[in-house]
Amino acid sequence: MSDVPFLDLRAAYNELAPELEAAVLQSLRSGSYIGGGEVEAFECEFAAYTHASSCIGVANGLDALVLALTAMGIGPSDEVIVPSHTFIATWLAVSRVGATIVPVDPDLGTMNIDPTLIEPAITARTKAIIPVHLYGQPADLDPILAIAKRHGLRVLEDAAQAQGANYRGRKIGSHGDAVAWSFYPGKNLGACGDAGAVTTNDPELADRIRTLRNYGSRVKYVHELNGFNSRLDPVQAAVLRVKLRRLDAWNDRRRRIANRYQVELNGSSVALPSVGPDCEPVWHLYVVRHPNRDAFQQELAARGIHTLIHYPTPPHLQGAYKGLEVSDRSVTRAEQLAKTALSLPIGPQMRDVDVARVIDSVLRLRP
Repeated sequence: MSDVPFLDLRAAYNELAPELEAAVLQSLRSGSYIGGGEVEAFECEFAAYTHASSCIGVANGLDALVLALTAMGIGPSDEVIVPSHTFIATWLAVSRVGATIVPVDPDLGTMNIDPTLIEPAITARTKAIIPVHLYGQPADLDPILAIAKRHGLRVLEDAAQAQGANYRGRKIGSHGDAVAWSFYPGKNLGACGDAGAVTTNDPELADRIRTLRNYGSRVKYVHELNGFNSRLDPVQAAVLRVKLRRLDAWNDRRRRIANRYQVELNGSSVALPSVGPDCEPVWHLYVVRHPNRDAFQQELAARGIHTLIHYPTPPHLQGAYKGLEVSDRSVTRAEQLAKTALSLPIGPQMRDVDVARVIDSVLRLRP
């Protein structure tokens, strides 16, 4: 019996191979290799999909965060509130612009930033909040946006894992001042390499990000800003246009698998993720918690079930942040998740028989 892979990217490619290959070939034959029609078309289509007035394609998800923060004027004298439990890119972006990271712990059920802990972390230097829609589940945006409005703060959403997710009946993409996206190959909407974007309803912010991504230039050889070289590749844009047409259907497949896990693993040895009110996740990852996580993972592996740990070392304990002073109150839950969280296999091409094997294996293993 073959193993159950954590995620099968080749199967996703095989499902769309004729369309993907035709789109890439068309892009290559166009003779337009920086910007051009494919990039502009994807930007229009993704903006419409996310209900944003503007989409700016960039090279990757980290650049999307950095460019948005830079465009907002966030810099060395500022503080930015971030989740203590997230992929390190969220933190690296704040460091890249020279601002100070202020971590806030997550809710253990949703594993997203706990809105009730944000306001006590605000100081006179706070300029922005970065809620992360982690694992494909929307953060609870309404209280976060209300806090930001009371204190005059910017909200930059990190939606790297949440393409197609809904919050209170509206797609993630334009609730805050700007939304940063990653299209890394394993994402729900993934390219065949690195790619990213920023969506926003703020025309001035959009114009500034467009300028910053292109060496700080609107007109060739005229450089208004100290910019970057971070442009969405047209071949990747062509791939993303094909996959965007399938995104909702693929997300529905993920939801069906997650629903089976939620129902059939209820009462098992693992703690299941909870879903926020009025949230419709897209289940980029299905993350459970187990008190003996490492042994549990090994037992699943012995049964041919491949899992991953997201994330084994929280950002504040990484070498990159050695010496960063943080309050125990802001990282205790992040450290708990780092010791107990485990991601089960999930993906739009996952077979029903493999879903059943995962469920059966989890149910058979001891607490």
